[in-house]
Amino acid sequence: MKLNELRDNQGARKSKIRVGRGIGSGKGKTAGRGQKGQKSREGVSIAGFEGGQMPLHMRLPKRGFNNIFAKDYAEVNLGAIQKAIDSGKLKAEGTIDHAALKAAGLARGGKDGVRLLAKGEFSAKLAFLVAGVSAGAREAVEKAGGSVEVPVIVPAAEKAAAKKGVAYKARQEKKASFKA
Repeated sequence: MKLNELRDNQGARKSKIRVGRGIGSGKGKTAGRGQKGQKSREGVSIAGFEGGQMPLHMRLPKRGFNNIFAKDYAEVNLGAIQKAIDSGKLKAEGTIDHAALKAAGLARGGKDGVRLLAKGEFSAKLAFLVAGVSAGAREAVEKAGGSVEVPVIVPAAEKAAAKKGVAYKARQEKKASFKA
């Protein structure tokens, strides 16, 4: 066999049918779409339409909902952290936070931070700065001689109220200074 004799297997490549190119092509005039009507036109979107009958997706019962306010945490088990430390992927020094866990490949996603869970054995003395921690995980970390810090996040409504109060106080002080 020579390089110039290489060919695809018969039927491995199928050429695209060019429709609407004359009666002799076998796919001329209506291009295999039949006569008139919505389906013969371009841009048809009737998937799931059952001729006016109530469609299946509407006949079936619905359950549950998606909570749009739910927090999205990257859940990380202590056993996985210990394994990463033992293998050298994670350095056991300084404070371990979301960025460090992400760099080690332990925390994927989690736009609201990391939540520590207690699954697995843990023996490293580490300081954690995470968005959430289970009671068992906190106990295991403190038992190993480490610490867990969870920053207090002030809700947006409280922030706005505090900001409004500060602005009101500033206006009152400004008025008082003009009067004096």
